[in-house]
Amino acid sequence: MRNILGVLLISLLLVSCGKTKEEVTVTQTDKKKHDFAIIIHGGAGTILKKNMTLELENAYKDKLEEAIKAGYRILEKGGTSTKAVAASIHVMEDSPLFNAGKGAVFTNDETNEMDASIMEGKTLNAGAVAGVKTVKNPISAAIEVMNNSNHVLLSGSGADQFAKEKGLEIMDPSYFYTERRFKSLQRIKDKEKTELDHDEKTAFYDADIKNSKFGTVGCVALDKNGNITAGTSTGGMTNKRWNRIGDSPIIGAGTYADNATCGVSSTGWGEYFIRGAVAYDISAQMAYKKVSLKEATRDVIQNKLTKLGGTGGVVALDKNGNMSFEFNTAGMYRASMDDKGNLVVKIYKE
Repeated sequence: MRNILGVLLISLLLVSCGKTKEEVTVTQTDKKKHDFAIIIHGGAGTILKKNMTLELENAYKDKLEEAIKAGYRILEKGGTSTKAVAASIHVMEDSPLFNAGKGAVFTNDETNEMDASIMEGKTLNAGAVAGVKTVKNPISAAIEVMNNSNHVLLSGSGADQFAKEKGLEIMDPSYFYTERRFKSLQRIKDKEKTELDHDEKTAFYDADIKNSKFGTVGCVALDKNGNITAGTSTGGMTNKRWNRIGDSPIIGAGTYADNATCGVSSTGWGEYFIRGAVAYDISAQMAYKKVSLKEATRDVIQNKLTKLGGTGGVVALDKNGNMSFEFNTAGMYRASMDDKGNLVVKIYKE
């Protein structure tokens, strides 16, 4: 009898020790952490404390807090994650502090061209607009595309016309003018006029992008019904030409959501996020490799994106309310709130 018990004990130990790393990870990440939560970003890049006045730093923090609380109030009352994402992004789109909506940067033609996208994790439904010039809140146009069209992505004058027909608030292009953004464009144009050969100009453009602040805004929310929504909005890159479109309106690059895994909103050098399908890759790693949200975001941003030469970051939220801020730049404007009301607002790398 004693021998039989010994054999059984040894067998149980072998089974326990024989669990794969993936199986252990699944057990750990399947635990519910928060019933609802919300996380936002206001862009990433060369954001250094030594270059920031106390007044400006406080202005960013106050606006981030205002934005995340706008979405949080909706979630707290049992509202949908989509409405929460829209509310938070509206606050940032209406602020000249961020490169989205009112604060959108200027193109080489001295106009403002804005992009936005949204995706719901329950149905995998999505909508996006690119290159709009008159829509006050581009994220609202993306929601209209998702809910009231047979399409996913509309662009240019057609997207502006669609938004107008749906009754969204349309502004004269002058609404998007801010002196700070216009001066940023002029500094780059002045540099272009200098006597640089082709290779020197290419190096200048690359260095300027790498040292930029990508002020794209984004939000991911998990509501009380377990539904995840992710949204992103941007004015693109200063001095962009040829109706350039980055990752923000591209589902799977700038935005992705799946109730089975997570929601992601990206900010950074868009071409690299498109090439790496960054937002989808994070979700896919969780689905197929069975890794945690933190492991997936770290691998994609710190390993894959960095090796490609891309800079930027993501905010992400999984189905259990776990959150991740991941970026490979000096800073990222960011904030989060959980179902206990715990508020986190940060700017610099810590």
